[in-house]
Amino acid sequence: MGSPLVAAHRQQLLALALQHRLPTMAYGRHLAEAGSLLAYGADSRALCQRSASFVHKILHGVKPADLPIEQATFQLVVNLKTAEALGVTLPPTFLFRADEVIK
Repeated sequence: MGSPLVAAHRQQLLALALQHRLPTMAYGRHLAEAGSLLAYGADSRALCQRSASFVHKILHGVKPADLPIEQATFQLVVNLKTAEALGVTLPPTFLFRADEVIK
């Protein structure tokens, strides 16, 4: 789960996990970029953009009850550099399903 402590020390935590050959799965794309093997979670950039759109509509008179309920978009991000360092081979079908593959 996300926390300020994990976010602040992500580089050290992920380096320690890699040193001990522990595969990691995280909740956000930024952690896959930092070295987590996998990340799966809501697209926080899209959530912020949609939130801003809703705020804009409300400030211009739309009643909150009239706004649609939307489901967040989830992303699967795979870090192949980490997979290689761990000696993990991911099947091509899995990589094909990923929204992003970091090489």
